[in-house]
Amino acid sequence: MISGGLHANRNLDFQDFLAVPVGASDIAEAMEWLTRLYQKLGAVLRERHYEGYLVGDEGGYGPRLKSNREAAELLVRAIEACRLRPGDDMAIAVDVAASHFHLEPGYQLQCGQPAVLGSSELIDLLDSLARDFPIISLEDPLAENDWAAWTELTCRLGDRMMVIGDDLLATSVPRLQRAIEQQAANAVLIKPNQVGTLTETLETMRLAQDAGWKTIVSARSGETEDAFIADLAVATAADFIKIGSVVRGERTAKYNQLLRIAEELS
Repeated sequence: MISGGLHANRNLDFQDFLAVPVGASDIAEAMEWLTRLYQKLGAVLRERHYEGYLVGDEGGYGPRLKSNREAAELLVRAIEACRLRPGDDMAIAVDVAASHFHLEPGYQLQCGQPAVLGSSELIDLLDSLARDFPIISLEDPLAENDWAAWTELTCRLGDRMMVIGDDLLATSVPRLQRAIEQQAANAVLIKPNQVGTLTETLETMRLAQDAGWKTIVSARSGETEDAFIADLAVATAADFIKIGSVVRGERTAKYNQLLRIAEELS
């Protein structure tokens, strides 16, 4: 819904603020809610005269904001304007993509008041954000090699939300095995073309599911109209699918395939 980081080339540090239709009864209702929310969010940005709210790489709006927290505030405001209940009908997921702003000696935040945070300070910031907003997942909340901090964050937040590894795990069985052993996350993002073969993709998913982890099949930046990940998500009983906004042909192709699958299965 709202893009920052490398996806929008704006001042927002965190890469994506996503909407998750947790209260929808089926994929059709979920898509209807998401479409309404996307349109309402655009209206809110226009009404409040946000500068240059371009559409980012995955279809999200990319306005200039005063802080990372403001993105969550705008999303909650739009959810309520759709007469949906934040947290019960529509939750929020955040792709922090922390590796992209991790430069020694720490995590360098530019949006709002610039600051350089240590790992524990960033965890405190994310904990505060998650307490104030209906956030159900944090993706790549820390840099991909900050293993000890991943374990610390998962210990603090893992009982109330998904801590998702993307850059941390790279759909790789060896990295996932290490993360399971160190309790460094509790969910994995699955990108078939990240690991390279369907066989390795399925091995990674099987390992995660056997460990009790959540699995999220995901599209990528620079996508095509190929809709295979929709079939993969259904076939493997993935917990979630991450596609992007309900705009742009390479995104809507996958949503439409989910609708077709739902119609066929019903």
